[in-house]
Amino acid sequence: MATERLISPAATNPVEEHANWALRPTTLDEYVGQPDLIERLLIAIQAVKSRQAASGDLDHVEHLEHVLLHGPPGLGKTTLAHVISAELGTKVHTTSGPALARGTDLVAVLTRLQPGDVLFIDEIHRLPIAVEEFVYPAMEDFRIDVCLDTGLNARTVQIKCAPFTLIGATTRAGLLSSPMRSRFGITHHLRFYGEHELVHILERSASLLGLRTEDSRDAFGLIAARSRGTPRVANRLLRRVRDFADVRGDGRITRGIVDDALSLEGVDSLGLDELDRAYLTTIRSVYKGGPVGLEAVAATMNEDTGTLEDVVEPYLLQLGFLARTRRGRMITQRACDHLGLDAMPTLEENNALF
Repeated sequence: MATERLISPAATNPVEEHANWALRPTTLDEYVGQPDLIERLLIAIQAVKSRQAASGDLDHVEHLEHVLLHGPPGLGKTTLAHVISAELGTKVHTTSGPALARGTDLVAVLTRLQPGDVLFIDEIHRLPIAVEEFVYPAMEDFRIDVCLDTGLNARTVQIKCAPFTLIGATTRAGLLSSPMRSRFGITHHLRFYGEHELVHILERSASLLGLRTEDSRDAFGLIAARSRGTPRVANRLLRRVRDFADVRGDGRITRGIVDDALSLEGVDSLGLDELDRAYLTTIRSVYKGGPVGLEAVAATMNEDTGTLEDVVEPYLLQLGFLARTRRGRMITQRACDHLGLDAMPTLEENNALF
């Protein structure tokens, strides 16, 4: 039974997505985090602008190299696509891999592009192979090869499209085909954010929302520590804390308000929620700490295996609370200490069980 989680890195609903737009940066200077990528983009964009100015040809439009952004959800891939477009002074067109079911869907998008525009494809790893065949010539030569008719009457017609920049985003870069991956000039893996970076993001968001704070660094530090290294989660927690402060406090965000608000939401000091704790507790209490297969844990918890593998486990692995072995999942002593569970058996005790 998949549940909507407060600390989910994915956007939970359209209302939240709309609220997030008001908090997103609009320029690379405003963007917090990912310093290596930002530096690379600044250089690449400045180079495009310099070449455009040097050409003196108003009809010739330089375009940025195609960009591939990969990494966990909620780290700013969509935001970066819009920021890049704004820095280039062009329009961004957004779509997703699942939305482009046929080659004709992509042709309709490509023929609407103006010179220098940005085409952002989210979940690009989910593009059907047939659609990828249309993407390759469009990325390399800015043309679309369309096959008309069938059999002996079949013929290929080339349609020119405007020079553009494709920005692809994916949470699973390993599922991209080699031909697709090789056509991107700029490729970058987005990393999780540090607490100090999240504090900067929270300070900016609080300013945009007009929030009143007391000891803001300390209060925002508590939120950042629970945000699982993800800006989207940080902003979501900030909005929940704001609501709590308005109803149970005097409207100011303080350390006490943050603690009380997030405790009420079931989010602990490391950002674990009820589902995280239930998963770890099940492995320790029911399966003696593991190793145990994911399917067995999912059946015990009445949860979907995909939810556990894609949503729960990544952060637990990052914390060192979970280990994946050939024989299955195992809880670590560090997780037991945090949750107050019985200590894991020693190697000698484990051997005695078999």
